[in-house]
Order: sequence, then C-alpha cells, then structure tokens
Amino acid sequence: MGTHEEQGVARQPFDVADAAPLLLDARGVVTSWTRDAQRLLAYTADEVVGSGVRGLLTPEDAARVPEVAERCREDGGWAGLLTARHKDGRPVRVMVRVTSAQETVGASQWLVLVSEMDEAPGWDMSRPVLEQMLARSPVGIAVVDVNLRFVWSNAALEQFGGGPAPRRLGRRLADIQPGLDAEAIEAQMRRVLATGEPIVGYEHLGRLRSAPHRETAHMMSFTRLDDDHGHPMGVYYTVVDITERHRARQRLALLDRAGEQIGRTLDIMRTAQELADVAVPGFADFVCVDLLEPVLRGAELLSGPLGDTELVPLRRAGHQSVHENVPEAVVGIGDVAAYLAGSPPIRCLTTGRSWREERLDPLAEEWGTDLPDGRAVTLLELGPHSVMIVPILARGVTLGVTTFFRRHRQEPFDADDLSLAEDLVSRAAVCVDNARRYTRERDAALVLQRSLLPHRLPEQTAVEVAACYRPADELTGLGGDWYDLIPLSGARVALVVGEVPGHGIGAAAAMGRLRTAVRTLAALDLPPEEVLAHLDDLVARTAHEEGVDPDAAGGDSAPAVGSGCVYVVYDPVDGQCTMAAAGHPAPAVVLPDGRVTFVDLPQGPPLGAGGLPFESLELDLPEGSTLALHTDGLLARGPEWAVDADRDRLRRALERQAVTLDLRCRTVVDALVPDRPHDDVALLMARTRLLGADQVADWDLPGDPAVVAEARKAAARQLTEWGLEKLAFTTELVVSELVTNAIRHASGPIRLRLLKERALICEVFDGGATAPHLRHPRTTDEGGRGLLLVSQFTQRWGTRFTSEGKIIWAEQSLTDPPI
Repeated sequence: MGTHEEQGVARQPFDVADAAPLLLDARGVVTSWTRDAQRLLAYTADEVVGSGVRGLLTPEDAARVPEVAERCREDGGWAGLLTARHKDGRPVRVMVRVTSAQETVGASQWLVLVSEMDEAPGWDMSRPVLEQMLARSPVGIAVVDVNLRFVWSNAALEQFGGGPAPRRLGRRLADIQPGLDAEAIEAQMRRVLATGEPIVGYEHLGRLRSAPHRETAHMMSFTRLDDDHGHPMGVYYTVVDITERHRARQRLALLDRAGEQIGRTLDIMRTAQELADVAVPGFADFVCVDLLEPVLRGAELLSGPLGDTELVPLRRAGHQSVHENVPEAVVGIGDVAAYLAGSPPIRCLTTGRSWREERLDPLAEEWGTDLPDGRAVTLLELGPHSVMIVPILARGVTLGVTTFFRRHRQEPFDADDLSLAEDLVSRAAVCVDNARRYTRERDAALVLQRSLLPHRLPEQTAVEVAACYRPADELTGLGGDWYDLIPLSGARVALVVGEVPGHGIGAAAAMGRLRTAVRTLAALDLPPEEVLAHLDDLVARTAHEEGVDPDAAGGDSAPAVGSGCVYVVYDPVDGQCTMAAAGHPAPAVVLPDGRVTFVDLPQGPPLGAGGLPFESLELDLPEGSTLALHTDGLLARGPEWAVDADRDRLRRALERQAVTLDLRCRTVVDALVPDRPHDDVALLMARTRLLGADQVADWDLPGDPAVVAEARKAAARQLTEWGLEKLAFTTELVVSELVTNAIRHASGPIRLRLLKERALICEVFDGGATAPHLRHPRTTDEGGRGLLLVSQFTQRWGTRFTSEGKIIWAEQSLTDPPI
C-alpha cells in the first residue's frame, strides 16, 4: 500500500504517527522511552527509564500528575496540554494523550502520546474532541476531492437528502441529488479550487430529493483544502437550511410591492386588478377578485343574508394568471359570476373567515359558478390542486372574496401562505373601501387636507403673519392649495404659497408631499430660485418614474405636475426680500402708507412642466410693509385681458383697514370669494419688521490667527451689553471655533456677526466655497473637534452660501438654560 506520503496524504501534526510514545507503569514511572521522545526532549533512555514522569514536567504541571492519574483510572484515559522540561532546561508545550496499554503489553501500564505544540500553535483540543465537533455538528459538512467526488461527510448532511455518508463516497453531487441544480454548486467548487479564495454565504434555491414538492433554500460556504506543499486536495463546504428565512424575505418583498402598487388610485376596479397583479406569478398561478355589486356602485352594504336564492351574484373586478390572456378566467372583468349558496366562496363571504384546501378533491362540484351565457362551470375544469379563498374585509364589512390558485407549482398552500394572503387582501380591502366611501366621507377628507396645512404658524420676530384658507365647494371637491412659514437661519423667514392642480384626495396628498419637500429644501438655506429648481426636478422625476404624461397635469396619477408655487425669503436685518415664482401669481405689497403695488416678478414655468430656468427678484421693503401671497382662487378666472380688473379688485380689498392683521386677512377673502368658491383659496399676509441697531453687532476680521482672541473678547463685551453674560462661555467657544476654521480653511475677508433675536445667533462669513463637515474624531486625533463642539453646545448650526462666499451660523436659545 505504501506510506502516507506515497499515497499523497500528508500527515497532520497530531496524527498518531507524528506523536512521541512512551510507557508508564501504574505508579507513573517511565518504563519505555522511544527515539521520538528523545528527539522531542533530548533525554536518552538511560536518563529517563526508571524515573518518575514528574521529573519531566515543570513544577506547576508536576503537581497535576495525581489529578491526571485519578482521571485516567476513572475514565480510562486523559488528554490535555502540559509543559515538559527540555534537557537544556527550556519549557516545551506539549499535547498529551494517555490511554490504557494493559491489553497490549499484558500489564497495568499506560501509553502516553506526546506532540509538540510549537508545530501547530493554537491547537488546544484533542483530536477526538474535534472529530466530535465535526461529526455531531448540526451544520451539514462535506469534503470533496479535486474531481468533486465525496470523500467525507457528517451525519447532519443527510437531512438534505442523498442518503447516508457511505453512499456518498466516490460520487458527485449530481449523482446523489438528480433534481438539484448541481452545476451551479459545482461551479462554485471549481472556482474555489482554481483561485483558493473561499466563498462564504452562497445562497442556492432548488428542490431536494428528500422534498421534491417544496422549494428549499440553502446557504453554503466553500473552502479549499491544500496539502503541505500548497497543492489543492479538495473542497470543504458547509450547508445550512435557510428556507424559512428565504420565504420570510419573499413574503416581506411581496408585502413591500403590495404597499407600492396597490391603492395608487381611488378606482375600485383598478385596485382589485392591482391586487391580482401583485400576487401573480410570485405567489399564485391564478388569482381572481370578486366583489359584491353594491361595492362597485359605492353604495352602503346591507346587513343580513345575501339572498334566499341558490345562486349568489358576485362581479369579477380583477384577475391575473401566469398564462397570457388568463385562460383560467372563465368569467371576464365586469361580468357576473353566480356561486352556489353553499360553496366555499359564499361561506367565506358570509362568515368572514378564510378557507384553504392543500389538496383539492377532484369531485368538488359544489364549487360551481354560472357564466353570463348560462353555462355552468365547476372547479374541476379550472385544474388547480391547491386553493385559498380570503374574504375582502374592511372596517368590519365583507366586500367580496379573493381566490388564489396553484396549478403548476407542486407545493400546496400552507398556513403561512394563508396568513400572507390575508395581509395582501387586507391592504387592498382598505383601498377598495376608501374608494367606495369617498363621496360619503368628504368631511373626513377635508380634515385630512387641513391636517396637511400648518395648524399654527411658528413663532418668530421677522414678520407679523396671518393666513386664511377656504376650501372649494362640495361638488368640485378638495383642492391642493397650501401655505407655510418657515424660520430660516439668521433670523430670516421663508413665506410660501402653492397650488396643486386638480381636486380630491390625490391633490391633497400631492400638496402634502410638496409642502414637505419645500420645508426640506428650505432647511438647506438655498436661494428661492434654487429651491424652485430642485422642486421642479423632484416633480418631473416623480412623474417620469410613475410613467405619467406631464401634459396630463391634474390627473389622479401625478397631480403635482403643473403645480404653482411662490417662495419668498425676508431678512429682518436689512429689510431685503428675495422671491421667485413657478407658474404662480406674484405677491402684492401693501406699503406702510397704505399704497398697494404688485411685484413685477419674472414668472417661471409650472413645476414639472420644464422650460426656462427660474429667476429671482430682490427688493428692499420698508418696515411695516405687508406682503400678500395668494393662490389664483382668490381672483376670478376670466380671460387674460381681465387680469388688470382682477388686480384692481384685489387692490381695493387690500386697501381696507382692519384692527388686526388676522381680521384684515379674512376681510380680503370675504370680499373677493363667495362662501363656496369653485376653487380653493389660500391667502398669507406678512407685515415686515426690522431688527433694531441694538440687536445686531458685526466686526470685519483680518485673516490672522491672532485675531481669534480679539474676536472672543469683542463677543463677550457685546453679550455684557445685552445682559447675556450667562451665554458668554458658549459664545466665546463658538466664535473661537468658527473664526479659526474660517482663517484656516477659507480665503478672502472674514466677518463676525451677532444677532439678538428670539435666539442668540452667531454668524461667521468667509469667501470660501466649500462647506464644513461634522466629524467624530477618535481620541487619538489631534483635530477635527471644532464643529462637534459647536453642535453639542448650541441648539442649531449650519451653513448657507451667498454670492460672495458662505456663512457658518450657530444658534443658542434665550429661553432655555445654557448648556
């Protein structure tokens, strides 16, 4: 047969052939000493034989000999790590295995196998322990040679089919699992053999021989085994069954698709079809959705029995199949199918409980329906082998049933599938019922729209503000007009009024999305024209992703296309006002003396329509001026030549005086629109204020690091004048960090400004064009903590860009206690 090396099998460091054997008698005296033992510890046989084994160990391990002897007598052997003494005095870490040699030598003796640990650092367990770990592991483990034939496998691998380990020897995966896609798995093995790089977490789907009717998922890892010369010997791989995890991911993905695709409109038939489309082909081979006739009419369902006839009519609202043209659908969309009163669909309809049949009885003729032409059809003709029926329940009312069929896939529906189907149907049921109840629940929809508008405008000192909103009449429905006031950095505010075309819940929802988008863009401190440009891009991209024609603005699919918006930024420090418009009426300005003017604002295209870029306009407003931002519902929709007349009506209404700005706002709306307008009306009025000279302090600073200390002192002196000494420590820290960053990283002039408003605002201007980034430095880093400290010691901080550079700002509350 030849030696191990001749057979191409390398001996491992802890094979018996590599261990140094010796014999001990019952008293622990060495009775036999081998050349391997002499090679390991350098003692000759004359020096060792007849002496106790303790003399070969270090004092610490020599004290363990009685304990080891006791274990040997009780268990018949012992294995563990000890430290021997080499002849030259150095310690030698060895792996020791002790077993009884009585049957071999005929006397009470012990065979000791000693292996040097230096040859394999980290080997802390005996070979039997490792063999137990592999053989008893719940993870399937196997070894194949370079020809991909099995040479070893553990018992856990048997659960994946292919028979016990002896049957696998010498065979390939395709031989023992003929129904499995063995080529894909063997391709991974060949890749590992060729590259030597392990493959971890490879997922494989297939049908095992042990479960041919059930798709299973496995996670596999492959590692190449090399001999002592680095030549590949084979592949070691592990297998874990992740079928349940895989199915859970599939269910979550299906529910995600359902959330995205079901209920995108308020059309009942379309919602039912979306339910069928989502479930096929990933979940079922054929799905049909049948609804009660009153549901399609939007009528209220009556309580009590469905009828006293043998046939109960349902109307097909949607169906889908894995086959083109849905050959299983013997009833067309919109046609009536009359089911027998005692059939499973009607039982589900009346009880509100789902029904499942894993293996359908071919004689289930009770499951019948009548076609419009009077022809009767039984379930047997549809050919499925597994069926589920789920009632469409919404708010305690059963609207219809959804039926799921499997015919081609062999795996029947199980309890988990039924639970998933109920989740899918429940999502669609709410959408169907929403469409049915839309007209009757207009008041609830109005509450929804008003909830999307600001309940209370935020407190600030830049402007005095009042708003008035009046919805359209009941026949036209809800619109998408909206308004907002957004506090910005540097005591500035943004005033926004917009309008989404169309009416209904779709317009209200689009209005909510636009308002949220505007608030998000405003937080970036962008100029008005850039805010509208980003908003226009968002609307256009959304319409493109949803496959909506931009020319069809106002449709239910994407009502945001064609929306109008005017965005105004007012700065109370210098009274400067910057504004831009996208297909929206320009604001009116009521000057402090009562005169009304209309801003000649360049008009940009409506949002999502494309066209010329947006332009902004800057103007200085005297303190006490009133901006009036409104939607076009405030003015009559007449021909273009009537624009001047409409403005005259608005001018006269704005010239009227009132005790308060809020009363003046309502007076304007009452004067221009009736109680029930044909379009929504929104009016936002803002009377400007200016910060006093005693509320603003600024300093021009040279780009010299020595100026940082002077900036801190100047800021501290200013806080003392304002009576804000409690904020001095934090403010000096903020000033120091921001000015230092500007000197170190920016170029051009540097300016420091403090504003005392509802908060203490610190601003540092520089000519740089790059924004700083907050870092989280490690304890060993020498820098990078400046903005981190600023963010921790202030309520808010940020960056806004100007035409000359950028401003880094930080705010401290004057009402909250300082940090």
